[in-house]
Amino acid sequence: MKAKNRTIPAVISTWKHGLAANEAARKILAAGGRALDAVEQGARVSELDPSVNNVGYGGLPDRNGEVTLDACIMDELGNAGAVVFLKHIKNPVSVARLVMEKTPHVMLAGEGAEQFALAHGFKRENLLTPATKVAWEKWRKENKGCSKKIGKNNHDTLGLLAIDRRGNIAGACTTSGLAWKMPGRVGDSPIIGAGLFVDNEVGGAVATGHGEAVMKIAGAMVVVEAMRHGLSPRDACREAVRRIVKQQHNPKNIQVGFIALNKKGEIGAFSIKTGFKFAWCAEGKNKLFPSEHIL
Repeated sequence: MKAKNRTIPAVISTWKHGLAANEAARKILAAGGRALDAVEQGARVSELDPSVNNVGYGGLPDRNGEVTLDACIMDELGNAGAVVFLKHIKNPVSVARLVMEKTPHVMLAGEGAEQFALAHGFKRENLLTPATKVAWEKWRKENKGCSKKIGKNNHDTLGLLAIDRRGNIAGACTTSGLAWKMPGRVGDSPIIGAGLFVDNEVGGAVATGHGEAVMKIAGAMVVVEAMRHGLSPRDACREAVRRIVKQQHNPKNIQVGFIALNKKGEIGAFSIKTGFKFAWCAEGKNKLFPSEHIL
């Protein structure tokens, strides 16, 4: 997306399910609401949708059949919160926001994160839907417990960035992680600076795809710092993708995509290869766009 596409307020998100997330965020922005509220409510839409197999309720489980969720959120003041390896809670992004606002910490993990959520009114629920249970049982029978290679339908993390009427930027990222992952695996999505980073003086960025590759270059931070040094959101995303491609032994075997939003309301996206799409909502229009790619 070229730099001429600048609008305030606006929201940009990853993948097709970002369209529904954008719509929830748009309503808050249109009413003059805060970007932080917009990205949280947008992320919750995907987290509660059982048809989205990479986020929240309906997310595909690990190799043991357990759904574990990761999420983070960051506001215009530089505050951040995250949860990792969270079980039994449908809205990890909202737990992450409470970590940011109610604790002196940035990240809570596992049992501690679950206890914190329950203490703040969240309900303990079964996140394995009938459909994902069938999918897991089929995978277990066919693979005998071995890790599945990353495929084209195994990286659809939801990330959102919003800019409100005051020109403030916030972001959120939420995922159930790789399907059939090793128990305890955490990717880039809840890592501030890797899966998400916001600097209100510059802009924000979100990553999606092969989390291990994103973590190794601190991907979201790379994008924001590139924008700080004058690159457009599109070119900043391309720079992060270029670094991953250079570092990876065989980048054709993985997919990573970035989206970015700067202080002017300009947006951009870039990915390793074809297939990554992002949703952009501004001026009453909410559309899906294919990302440019380097390979």
